[in-house]
Amino acid sequence: MAKKIDLEKSKNDDSMRLLISEMNRKLEKIYLGGGQKRIDKQHEEGKLTARERIEFLLDKQSKSIEIGAFTAEGMYEEYGGCPSGGVVIKIGYVSGKQCIVVANDATVKAGAWFPIAAKKNLRAQEIAMENRLPIIYLVDSAGVFLPMQDEVFPDKEHFGRIFRNNARMSSMGITQIAAVMGSCVAGGAYLPIMSDESLIVNKTGTIFLAGSYLVKAAIGENIDNETLGGATTQSEISGVIDHKSDDEESCLISIRNIIDKIGDFDKAGFNRTKPEVPLAPLKDIYSHIPEDRSKPYDVRDIIKNLVDKGELEEFKELYGQTLVCGYARIDGWAVGIVANQRTLVKTKKGEMQFGGVIYSDSADKAARFIMNCNQKKIPLVFLQDVTGFMVGSKSEHAGIIKDGAKMVNTMANSVVPKFTVLMGNSYGAGNYAMCGKAYDPRLIVAWPTARLAVMGGVQAAKVLHQIKVASLKSKGEVITDKEKDRLKEEIESNYDAQTSPYYAASRLWVDAIIDPKDTRDWISMGIEAANQAPIEKPFNVGVMQT
Repeated sequence: MAKKIDLEKSKNDDSMRLLISEMNRKLEKIYLGGGQKRIDKQHEEGKLTARERIEFLLDKQSKSIEIGAFTAEGMYEEYGGCPSGGVVIKIGYVSGKQCIVVANDATVKAGAWFPIAAKKNLRAQEIAMENRLPIIYLVDSAGVFLPMQDEVFPDKEHFGRIFRNNARMSSMGITQIAAVMGSCVAGGAYLPIMSDESLIVNKTGTIFLAGSYLVKAAIGENIDNETLGGATTQSEISGVIDHKSDDEESCLISIRNIIDKIGDFDKAGFNRTKPEVPLAPLKDIYSHIPEDRSKPYDVRDIIKNLVDKGELEEFKELYGQTLVCGYARIDGWAVGIVANQRTLVKTKKGEMQFGGVIYSDSADKAARFIMNCNQKKIPLVFLQDVTGFMVGSKSEHAGIIKDGAKMVNTMANSVVPKFTVLMGNSYGAGNYAMCGKAYDPRLIVAWPTARLAVMGGVQAAKVLHQIKVASLKSKGEVITDKEKDRLKEEIESNYDAQTSPYYAASRLWVDAIIDPKDTRDWISMGIEAANQAPIEKPFNVGVMQT
């Protein structure tokens, strides 16, 4: 029996490593941005790439996490693609202080703003605002991507929202530093000037509302870009820019020096002790997630690999067992964990409950636990592998909607920071109750094994197939069995592609796809960031049925 279990774990481990290898291959390509030729051209111009700038800026040998590396994966193919949305965003340490850095990638369409680039920049600002993190902009952009201007310019969550956020962050006392390291034009020129301090690199940085070609067309004036809005003009004549740097390296060093002088602010006061290693090596997580995603597993095995010393103090351990709730520490930080249990559970009444499904008793337990964490000022970590809430007459009569609403209510109104990890399935209302993207997790990440959709692929494919066949029949078309099978395969293939974690990450439904062994770093850095922002309002769930 032991050999069989070991063989199963070995298969799981191999499967996870293959998925991680695939993820790393995709990342290697993404890290090239617009390609090696464009990188070489940028170097010839005396400029670093976006990733090189960030690497130079961040403290050496310090940890960092990247937000949205897979942004725009598989999107905008008609325009040649847009790796990482043309923007690189990292949370890391500058002069020992945790910051978020946003760098335009000029190797990707000259750093032009695609619709997803605006969304990604807004996500960076949202993280800064929620956590009171200093934000550093490394600007090198040709402005809005004109063929898609109608999807970038006018709406509430479009390009203009960035400058609104600049103003709001300034009023909140959040430090904003901007360096013009290349082109900075039109509306984008407001971003550096609405920051606390601005820098510009001589001979390569330019900033103006309209470039020389547009000035010529608009008012007939002949002028070159350097004279119009270069470093000398904007730092010595107009006074628009605060600091002029001779080259990129000195500019980045100046930013480090500015950040080094920032004073400290009140903290949220989350509890932290000396970090301890988990009970088992982090990479052992690989063997716990079944290769066959329909198979059960005990989520406690995964938790032991994530939390300090493998210690979990369970809450209502014998009640509502399809959710595991408990207190633990991750890298020293106190956390409250809410995790979907994927084993088949037998209740005290002798009834069987399916793993990965939220029942009334589980939702009731989770709601109470979430309230306790808010009462004790303990950050929440949600480990998702959920197919949804239980359906059927028995569940409806037991009040599953009421208990599910109670869980959603307490989670949505939480004032402590929330962090979400999509380990496996993330379907339907289960995604919502377990703090999906719509419920403001400070960070939300997916493992390569994640699947995100309104329902499971098999069920969805059957429903969509039935609808399609019925539609064709209603038009009088004769459908052969062979044609039915072809339609079914086509629907399953399309739906499966849309449930992929890469599909979710490309649209920023998750902040990143990560190697499971990096989960502790993400949660620890996330809580450290959240600790910069004091909790400013009391926990109140409002009206809910009990």
